[in-house]
Amino acid sequence: MKALIVIDMQNDFIDGSLGTKEAVAIVPAVAEKIRARRADGWQVVFTRDTHDEGYMESNEGKHLPVVHCVEDTPGWEIRGGLDTAGALVVNKPSFGFTGWTDVFEEFLGGDVEEIELVGLCTDICVVSNALILKALYPEIRISVDSACCAGVTPESHEAALTTMKMCQIEIA
Repeated sequence: MKALIVIDMQNDFIDGSLGTKEAVAIVPAVAEKIRARRADGWQVVFTRDTHDEGYMESNEGKHLPVVHCVEDTPGWEIRGGLDTAGALVVNKPSFGFTGWTDVFEEFLGGDVEEIELVGLCTDICVVSNALILKALYPEIRISVDSACCAGVTPESHEAALTTMKMCQIEIA
């Protein structure tokens, strides 16, 4: 099984409270990537950063004091136009999701052969999840399509790509 993981393509990260012009610019490329991978028989998993009203009191909220992705708000929703039909949507309470083995076993039937990541933000959630996945699955191909990612800044996007490359994650 091959899996495309679409990280946090949510309104707040695109053009909401933490949005950037770079995030807006990648939306069409991410939509096309989803279509292409599905056509090739890949499974698609979306993550959704999910917070509650107490976010600002959390450890993450103290370090990133911008209310975002509060559950059931428009900013929490995955961007319209990104095809979630038939995909698993995983709510994650922080930037790094630790339940990947359960996702692959329960939803995707195990036996992961290859993983590709796209989405937002390269320098927080994409890099965190890529490194977690590489630690869990050190012998499989894990890649990130840099044209389908955007960071908080262009500089931090590039730094995250360099970090992932140094950790044996392929950068396309």
